[in-house]
Amino acid sequence: MRWQTELPLIAILRGITPEEAPQHVGAIIAAGFQAVEIPLNSPNWQQSIPAMVDRYGDKALIGAGTVTQPEQVVQLAQMGCKLIVTPNVNVGVIQRAVEYGMTVCPGCATATEAFAALDAGAQALKVFPSSAFGPEYIKALKAVLPDDVPVFAVGGVTPENLAQWLDAGCIGAGLGNDLYRAGQPLSRTEEQAQAFIHAYREAVK
Repeated sequence: MRWQTELPLIAILRGITPEEAPQHVGAIIAAGFQAVEIPLNSPNWQQSIPAMVDRYGDKALIGAGTVTQPEQVVQLAQMGCKLIVTPNVNVGVIQRAVEYGMTVCPGCATATEAFAALDAGAQALKVFPSSAFGPEYIKALKAVLPDDVPVFAVGGVTPENLAQWLDAGCIGAGLGNDLYRAGQPLSRTEEQAQAFIHAYREAVK
């Protein structure tokens, strides 16, 4: 398996509004991000996601997070969404996303959940919440997973600790509150996006 973007960092913009999305997504992509997730518990995501697909779909993998129902996948596919991120392992969601040719990265915590997700067709895994388990746990989990499965750390990842998750065997990370909090100024988004890009490049030199 191969992750779809050269830079394996996913920007998680939980709580972003349709009015804020163009500037913040634009700033994140300008900093170097190639994957953006708008969770479905964000205000009016039905407007934000298709608008971002139309505006930035040729520059980045634009997707949805907190996807929990197969019916949502159908709706998102119709919007042109290319990335599905879930908080849990729902076989129906994974299979539907694969049917539509989407990249799906389900959340898992245990080896049982990880293999169930892979058996359903998931192309990547996110260990969530990573901060509750720690890098050593991910290292142990990676030892039993196929070598080519891209694993992302999600939850508690900062520019300061990104390297330790990569050292544990993660290909990259999903970045939430430390990158974007609902309502924060654009300058903060720009600053944190650049900090994460710098931290990643330093870690993989």
